[in-house]
Amino acid sequence: MSPTTSKTLILQNPPTTDTDLSLGGVNSTFKLESQSIPELNEGQYLVKTIYLSNDPAQRGWMQKDSDASRSYIPPVRQGDIMNAVAVGQVVSSKSANYAVGDLVLGLLKWREYSVQDEKPAAGRPLNKINAIPGFSPSIFLGAFGSSGLTAFFGLTDILKLQKGQSIVVSGAAGAVGNIVVQYAKHVIGAGKVVAISGSDDKVEWLKKLGADISLNYKHPEFKKQLNDATEGYVDTYFDNVGGEILDQMLTRVRAHGRIAACGAISVYNSLDSTHLANYSQIITNRLVLQGFIVIDYLPRYSEGIAALSAALKAGKLDVKDAETLVKAEFEKVPETWGLLFKGGNTGKLITQVAELA
Repeated sequence: MSPTTSKTLILQNPPTTDTDLSLGGVNSTFKLESQSIPELNEGQYLVKTIYLSNDPAQRGWMQKDSDASRSYIPPVRQGDIMNAVAVGQVVSSKSANYAVGDLVLGLLKWREYSVQDEKPAAGRPLNKINAIPGFSPSIFLGAFGSSGLTAFFGLTDILKLQKGQSIVVSGAAGAVGNIVVQYAKHVIGAGKVVAISGSDDKVEWLKKLGADISLNYKHPEFKKQLNDATEGYVDTYFDNVGGEILDQMLTRVRAHGRIAACGAISVYNSLDSTHLANYSQIITNRLVLQGFIVIDYLPRYSEGIAALSAALKAGKLDVKDAETLVKAEFEKVPETWGLLFKGGNTGKLITQVAELA
């Protein structure tokens, strides 16, 4: 029997700084609602959300009074269902293109069930995916999803990293960063990979993945350690955090070096933007600092997937350990997402809210 209602999480108080991830309070960022599921029309199908992607970028999507004209996707406004990429499974269908049991990938949002159109009036239809033997379908949210593709295109197109060159990666134990470390070292053949993370356990894990030098930014001597690790300067820097580490790295990239600005998680919950005391280094050392979003490469996703697949088959990528999967009740979705900002994940953070049929 098909469900008739769906739990959803609504943006109740768009944040300007920190989020309140408890539910039920007047100041809570989100509120829980039960919404009716309409009957399916021809060409429609019902999807059950299984795996939710947790991404730092979601914090920017919900920022209060954000300028839609400066956003790469429509912002989430007060009263909207919170947006999220997810893997789901078709549980009912009146579509010739989507059958019961099919796995799908796309913007399913923070809701248990959603009615989808095979030919939506706006946006893209959901992508059907085929499970990879030996791997959870959640891999399509991590190593074979936007995270892995971000790492691939950031390395090859933005940084143009070449064999023998050196790279520093911040947020290296995160969803994107760990793939950057592995692909740079084992596929491209980087001469030196310096990985930055936030715990001693992560430091050791990144060494196992291929980092030549692995640093904990919480160590009291971190700034000196980073200077020592980049003695003679480095060719490239893959930035996932912004803030003070980016500022220091402006002094550690060699002249004419390249910086990929992928994320700024250190300042997402702050009213203060990233203040770069060393900004003049961009000019004096003719650095290229380029921001990018993976959807810019949508027409080339198949190229990235092929490259990542080849690396996996060659044993040059460890993806089974590059995921933190949290099974949680739907009401715990915001709380689990919040682990991103506490360093509570190793690799891709994924919330599983239901079981596959």
